[in-house]
Amino acid sequence: MQNSIMDAMNNVVLQINDVLWSYVIIIMLIAAGIYFTIRTKFVQFTSFGEQFRLLGSGIGDKEAKKDGKISSFQAFCISTASRVGTGNIAGIALAIAVGGPGSIFWMWLIALIGSASSFVESTLAQMYKVKNGSAFRGGPAYYMEQGLKSRKMGIAFAILISMCFGFVFNAVQTNTITLALNNSFGFNRSIMAVAVAVLTALIIFGGAHRIAKAAEIMVPVLAGLYIIIAIIVVLMNITHIPAVFGAIFSNALNIKSATGGFMGGAMMMGIKRGLFSNEAGMGSAPNAAATAHVNHPVVQGLIQSLGVFTDTIIICSCTAFMILLFPGYSTSPNTGIELAQEAIVSHIGNVGGIFIAVSIFLFAFSSIIGNYYYSEANIEFITPKKGALNVFRALVCGMVIFGGITSVDIVWNLADLFMALMAILNIIAILILGKFAFKALEDYKNQKNSGIKEPVFKSSSIEGLEVSEWK
Repeated sequence: MQNSIMDAMNNVVLQINDVLWSYVIIIMLIAAGIYFTIRTKFVQFTSFGEQFRLLGSGIGDKEAKKDGKISSFQAFCISTASRVGTGNIAGIALAIAVGGPGSIFWMWLIALIGSASSFVESTLAQMYKVKNGSAFRGGPAYYMEQGLKSRKMGIAFAILISMCFGFVFNAVQTNTITLALNNSFGFNRSIMAVAVAVLTALIIFGGAHRIAKAAEIMVPVLAGLYIIIAIIVVLMNITHIPAVFGAIFSNALNIKSATGGFMGGAMMMGIKRGLFSNEAGMGSAPNAAATAHVNHPVVQGLIQSLGVFTDTIIICSCTAFMILLFPGYSTSPNTGIELAQEAIVSHIGNVGGIFIAVSIFLFAFSSIIGNYYYSEANIEFITPKKGALNVFRALVCGMVIFGGITSVDIVWNLADLFMALMAILNIIAILILGKFAFKALEDYKNQKNSGIKEPVFKSSSIEGLEVSEWK
């Protein structure tokens, strides 16, 4: 009886998710991305050089780290830690297996469009951030309360993201870690789940600054290692690169294939993969963006826009090329992580299986840390009591163990539902408040054009903006 009720609930959630993700969310995110791209005058492209300059200056920003402050580079690493997860490997492999090489083209396109949404939501998060000891906290819940004057909307968002990222997504990441290590090395899943939970506890009970330091170390290492291996594979198969690009573009734009539904499959898989991977417009990354100590909100907006590029155009593409350069990818019965592993083993031998297992562990664990951090800012929004935060931390560690040893479909499907609702709330908020991000960008450009190397923001320069930290 109980199983039949759970199955019925799961089917209902699946049907709701199918409607939301196939139509509502995709249309809203793409439309918002195009609108923000036009209103910001293609900021993700015109300010590309400035994005790299700001990221570089953030790496060596010792002043920002004084007195426990979080630098713009650390905030970038926290958001990238959450973005770069197992989906960058397993998700891309699944997209290619189901949608073909054309799905990569649509993944690229949605990332380039979504970068503008990421700029707007992260700039707004900086504008409406609040003091948190020596650092800051903020995100969609905060700009919903201050900008839209709706604390109820903010609390609804805070609950959704805390449940989604703090509990379910972290359980999914641990599930992938234990499965990958069990398949590659025969490690006991229960022992590994406890080990991951202990590592998680050591970091998250240390607070925001320990999380920032961990992300600052882990993200460059894991991303750098993965990119280096991908470059080696590409160089080993350099003569086949033109054919790979040809397959990506021809399959994505083949009108004849559209009549058979293939183009639709490639388009849908690529768009979904891009949205799930970089999370642009969904309201997650702004929680990290708000923490940075910067002189102007646009600085973090530009840096987070670069985060979308890093996640999708660089890291996801690394997986795509390693798979598409594998001659047997189109005939292999494998999908997801198994296909990625098969492809890399074909390129560099059995060490490829070890490499994927290690990459999965690093990517997934960094996501656990980044996901928790998003939740922490929202738990603090709901209640300032430290006891409540410590209880939440303990529950997160418990879910890490749970996810490592079991799999409950309805939990994962509920996560998709929570994320869909979260995205709807955030898109509505940033569409209404976006005008302030546009004016902030104009202010930043005007200061740069007047010869000011590092613009400084004052809320009084924007009519109608009511914020507490930028007087």
